[in-house]
Amino acid sequence: MSESVGKVTEQIFKLPNELLLECGQTLKNIELTYETYGELNSDASNAVLICHALSGSHHAAGYYKDKNERLGWWDALIGPNKAIDTNKYFVVCPNNIGGCHGSTGPSSINPVTQRHYGPEFPVITVKDWVNSQAQLADYLNIKCWHAAIGGSLGGMQALEWSRLFPDRISKAAVIAAAPKLSAQNIAFNEVARQAIITDPDFQEGNYLDSEKSPKRGLRLARMVGHITYLSDEAMRDKFGRELKEGKLNFGFDVEFEVESYLRHQGDVFSESFDANTYLLMTKLLDYYDPAEKYEGDLVKAFEAINAKIMVISFSSDWRFSPERSKEIVNALLAAKKDTTYLEIESSHGHDSFLFAENRYVNALTAFLGN
Repeated sequence: MSESVGKVTEQIFKLPNELLLECGQTLKNIELTYETYGELNSDASNAVLICHALSGSHHAAGYYKDKNERLGWWDALIGPNKAIDTNKYFVVCPNNIGGCHGSTGPSSINPVTQRHYGPEFPVITVKDWVNSQAQLADYLNIKCWHAAIGGSLGGMQALEWSRLFPDRISKAAVIAAAPKLSAQNIAFNEVARQAIITDPDFQEGNYLDSEKSPKRGLRLARMVGHITYLSDEAMRDKFGRELKEGKLNFGFDVEFEVESYLRHQGDVFSESFDANTYLLMTKLLDYYDPAEKYEGDLVKAFEAINAKIMVISFSSDWRFSPERSKEIVNALLAAKKDTTYLEIESSHGHDSFLFAENRYVNALTAFLGN
């Protein structure tokens, strides 16, 4: 097993420029929390941007204090001699604006009101994220990323980098993503949002100044989301119809192991994530559609791309199925872009992009090295 990057330290970047958002509002005094792994070479040509997904953060690899604590969310792929090899690459992972892990978001203090932004934090988009990341790249003296890599919503950011800054990125790995959300995906997000908004403790989003927060709603939202991240096969293999106590209790408390698992996931998430951030992230996903300004023509949306693109999908992913990845691939090929596509057999569902399966690791390693 390859080593971890070891002990890491989070850093804070204060954007020197205000950020004009797609919604028309402007954010000032923005802070981005980020981590880096590896060393930037003399000509700054080995920088790799890691783009996190909906509930991710800047803590993608390593640990803060003790190697026995929970490792970064992509530690399986980032580190010495791993797919994203920190012996070769300078790896950067920011927590995006609107997040709740240190970067400016709804739980931050609004410099104008001196109170939490809360529900007044503006709705943001993937384009806004990429523009803020570009300012971070400037600060780090990175003129061109060797690659941008991300899974799910992270893959959408990598793709957007190749569209918006075609001369500042050489490669993009778009993993377990889609060119836009389907009606079904938007529906799942709306159920999650309603679970939060209808929690009495949500208080129209102003819960940060009170002693209560919408943990019940956030817990339910996470449970619904988590079901979509797993495949039927993965749930069947992991839980089946196993009973927690080995027998039916003829009641409505936890009886099946899968119920216990979902409740645990919801409980943990509701203690560590911000409800307003969850609303923003799901809406940001809903809004993503690079072809919208091109009358739905994805080929035209991709015309400016210069980067080499690798698109990866997973056989059991029904949230962003291989068919959705193929929509991206077909448009890239029609636009005559340098494109590689790989569909990987995996039983882990949408979460497959988090696991270091051999074919996946080998593909990423080869793509980054070529």
